[in-house]
Amino acid sequence: MLYFLSQFESVLSEFRLFQYITVRTLGAAATGFVVMLLISPSWIHRLRSINFSEQKVDERVGVERKGHKVGTPTMGGIIIIIATTFSTLLWAIPTNRYVLLTLGTLIVMGAIGFLDDYWKIKRKNGLSIRGKFLAQLIWAMVVFSVLWSDPETQQRVRDLMVPFYKYPLIDLGLVGGWIFIVVVLVGASNAVNLTDGLDGLAIGCTNSVIGAYLLLTYVAGHFNFSQYLQVPFVQGSGELTVFCGALLGAGLGFLWFNCHPAKIFMGDTGSLALGGAVAMLAILIKQELLLVIVGGVFVIEALSVIVQTSYYKYTRMRFGKGRRVFKCAPLHHHFEHLEKERAIQSNRLPQLIETVIVTRFWILGIIFALIGVATLKIR
Repeated sequence: MLYFLSQFESVLSEFRLFQYITVRTLGAAATGFVVMLLISPSWIHRLRSINFSEQKVDERVGVERKGHKVGTPTMGGIIIIIATTFSTLLWAIPTNRYVLLTLGTLIVMGAIGFLDDYWKIKRKNGLSIRGKFLAQLIWAMVVFSVLWSDPETQQRVRDLMVPFYKYPLIDLGLVGGWIFIVVVLVGASNAVNLTDGLDGLAIGCTNSVIGAYLLLTYVAGHFNFSQYLQVPFVQGSGELTVFCGALLGAGLGFLWFNCHPAKIFMGDTGSLALGGAVAMLAILIKQELLLVIVGGVFVIEALSVIVQTSYYKYTRMRFGKGRRVFKCAPLHHHFEHLEKERAIQSNRLPQLIETVIVTRFWILGIIFALIGVATLKIR
């Protein structure tokens, strides 16, 4: 919205600064961070007062929560969505179709997660896997319809771009393009959901991914940079950089309260919204498969659940008794168990275990993000 002030630079020359995406991205990041710091304390207090808190068992993976996690307010994803939306509308061009699609995905996926969180608390049973997938499928259909209806974006939906190669690999066509969008949207949102299990883990890793896509969207929306680095030029996608700045600022602000010991959790409201938003960014700038590298932590976490579940079902069917590859899944819980065993042997403080695991996953997340950005020069 502040962008339109640049039209009055003849009145005040400083208004021309609002023309620049870099300036507005920094402004959006700062605004998102400050808004989170301002509204989070009251939101945490409100959630505590109405007993919207984390339950004893994580129904996604059947892990029993202990200590401070039981009773900690959840659904903090709502304030991430509020801060990001406000900052984006303030600093980006609000009529930009890519911004509207990405904001829409953030809000709709967050709404699906909100319903799941709300029912878990009030009904002791959240959305079924089938119901959640159906809701995500409907939104993916809306996204696909919007992109397919425009000749310019239709061609990009058909193209399958792969890292390290500057030309489209194959033409996916109508059905292939639709399936691909579904896989990316549903896969990314649920991968972030599975990663949300330790204080600061999901939001910290998401911040690394958002930081990488902040650079990628800027390059994709800048004709000279996109031509030099031989990546698809998507006119107007530079405004997504402002969205990334807003989401990154809100993410850092949420981490302020979500670091160990967490005062609030994002819940499915936040994890589905963040995963969906990241997937939408990747789809719009044709860097979907690069998300596998940039979001390497999320991919590993999701694969650990798939391997654990598949192997358990296979061995139960084959040998009559299910066996496990990991002590617990997702992978961060496996390392949590290992660290507890080592802590007992070395007399370390058990409260440090979670911080050690999360910090190491953050490091991996940063490394994956850097590798993803580095692929821009390998084409």
